[in-house]
Amino acid sequence: MANDHFEEYYAEKLWETIPSIYRHEDGIAQEPGVLRALVQVIARQAAILRRSQDSLWDDQFIELCDEWAVPYIGELLATRLLSEQNKRGRRIDVAKTIYYRRRKGTPRVLEELISDISGWEGKMVEQFQKIVRSRHGLDAKPQTHAGKFSGTLPGGCADLRNPRASELINGPFEEFFHIPDFRRHRGLAGRYSIPKLAFYLYRITVYEAIDVTPFSLGDGKGFSFDPSGRDIPLFSKASMYSDWNRWRPATEPELAAPIRCRLLGHATYFITEAIIQQLIDLPTPISESAAIELRQISGLVFKNDTSLLQLIGTFSNSAEILDPLVLLPLLSLALMEDCGKSVLFPDKESVLSNPLDLNSILVGFKEPFNEVITSERISSGNLLNWTTASGKDLIIDPENGRFLFHTPPEELGKIYIAYYYGFSGPIGAGSYERPWILNSLPDIKKTNGGPLIATDLLNDGITQIEDSKTYGPISSKMAIVQMGIQAVNKQRPYLRLESTLTLGTGTNKNSQITFDGLWIGSKGDKVAEIILKGNFKCVIIKNCTLDPGGSKNIKDEQLFPVKLIVDGYVENLCIESSIIGPVHLSNHGYIEETSIRDSIIQSVDSTINALEVKTGKTNIERSTIFGSIDVHRLYATEVIITSESNVTDTQNGCFRFGAAPQSSRLPHPFESFLFEFDTHHWFTSRKFGNPAYGQLSDTAPTVLKNGAENGSEMGAFSTLLNPIKFDGLKTKIEEYMPFGLIPIYIHNT
Repeated sequence: MANDHFEEYYAEKLWETIPSIYRHEDGIAQEPGVLRALVQVIARQAAILRRSQDSLWDDQFIELCDEWAVPYIGELLATRLLSEQNKRGRRIDVAKTIYYRRRKGTPRVLEELISDISGWEGKMVEQFQKIVRSRHGLDAKPQTHAGKFSGTLPGGCADLRNPRASELINGPFEEFFHIPDFRRHRGLAGRYSIPKLAFYLYRITVYEAIDVTPFSLGDGKGFSFDPSGRDIPLFSKASMYSDWNRWRPATEPELAAPIRCRLLGHATYFITEAIIQQLIDLPTPISESAAIELRQISGLVFKNDTSLLQLIGTFSNSAEILDPLVLLPLLSLALMEDCGKSVLFPDKESVLSNPLDLNSILVGFKEPFNEVITSERISSGNLLNWTTASGKDLIIDPENGRFLFHTPPEELGKIYIAYYYGFSGPIGAGSYERPWILNSLPDIKKTNGGPLIATDLLNDGITQIEDSKTYGPISSKMAIVQMGIQAVNKQRPYLRLESTLTLGTGTNKNSQITFDGLWIGSKGDKVAEIILKGNFKCVIIKNCTLDPGGSKNIKDEQLFPVKLIVDGYVENLCIESSIIGPVHLSNHGYIEETSIRDSIIQSVDSTINALEVKTGKTNIERSTIFGSIDVHRLYATEVIITSESNVTDTQNGCFRFGAAPQSSRLPHPFESFLFEFDTHHWFTSRKFGNPAYGQLSDTAPTVLKNGAENGSEMGAFSTLLNPIKFDGLKTKIEEYMPFGLIPIYIHNT
């Protein structure tokens, strides 16, 4: 709503035109204020008319117009309009119609469509370039186009000497070549032939995690990036073009995707005369004889630091060059800009105040050091067994989200980390935008982690956590009036419970509690629950994660789910855009109305119901339930329930546009999918911590992908409108791609 105060203006304007006798009578009538209310209704309509008049000039421009004007402008351009639900994509399509037509058929505009229409990242590959063929005399020299990792020559037989290059197979950066496959595209079949254009789509969104408390292995050297201690993949930074006029084909580290050890460790070196001059100007300069020997290898490209160091080891001045005071600057200066190590790791320009400016991963130390560990001091490696032969100061395993220091830091509390993690959408705790937090006025602000004692949590007030540190243990509260615990915007604090957290009202009635933006988990091998006691008018859990468990941390300790137990009276339990473990009532618990929207509820134990609320009314909208539910009365829409469920009152309520086992007892199923077989393959992952947790897979039934009332998918990510965006993307690619070619679409994430 516009903040123009037109309603108040016209209400007062109209009120003044009414004779004073009628205004006076309205104030002393048996039901006072009726005339005033009528005037306010008319004033609201007058305000709408005024705003419409004021925006008539703006409505002539696609960048400024109201939504209703977009199709009219599109009609003037004779463009094929996208779905009205994809508002962003439709407006961009109309705004850039002439732009697209002028560049129709070019790789640039086809990749730009992915970003504009769907908001995803992607890469287009002409598949004829991946077909095995004989070299033609007019071809460029093949050595200049050899594979970066495998060394395979273009169009030739695979070079299998580097086994890690096989990770690229069937992806957009594959270096091997295939015989033509003329079948219709399905899965891995039918991908490679002359007329096919492959569109590799990256649907996972990346989010920043800055100054998180790393989880320690306990030896002072090994850590996990994830504050709960889980193994998680680290992601590379999204790098969509702000200026598509500078477009070029994206390289592997420039797309928002999980980082492989192969990519993180990829380092190529190129020594120039300018670099040698900088080594001469160092505080500890190299000698002239050492500079002469380095000039012998100037202009050569080294595929890794091992080959460079081996060659330097043959020099007569090798001891001088291999001294860390010379070698580290040499490795930093000679590192080529297009290799993975240069793109993903910080360099000497990186600072803690802006840790993820150009790089994707940063490890350093806070005050008084303010030190960033730069690329020449870091190597990549597999740390599943915490063993490595590297002599670097730091080893990072991006596939499991682990890092290992060569020697233990002096102060573990000074470690500073920043990285990117991936998830399908803004559900659960996360470092995404929550603009409503900016309008709240907290009473207490907490920073730097540590325990949350009783005085940190006000019975009647708001406690705001200002960072993404780890907090714990958490004290129980037994006299709640109106308590709020929230994370500041774009932060994701981790609250670690060491025992059961009890939140009670004591003698207070109609109390309220709000959790917003928090990730609450349990200590390894500890069972922890959140128990609500007393009398609550409203309990709100918004954009939170109550850890559903099902994993082990790097200490091999079990992470148990955090259950929400109601052991009192709750008039309204509201769960919105959250990921939570089982929700149950105790013997004395009662919930009048439970509302769940855009959320995931999971029970990792098949013998325990994910949702067990046998009182009152339960409303579930656009949510995914991993497990079974047992409720009294159910009103559900666009919900996926994976296990057999029971609703006591089937005479009331409804189950519409949802999916559940056929053997479930449900009220009045309407336009729903009742299945009989296993559902595990319907989801890319059902394990919390995986970036694709809760995401529908490519093998999911079509009715799940398009079964929502608005044509979107069922489940927790329905509001992302992914099927609608995908349909619009296919429509536009077919409109602007070269004639006679066949598009194929591959979901990489």
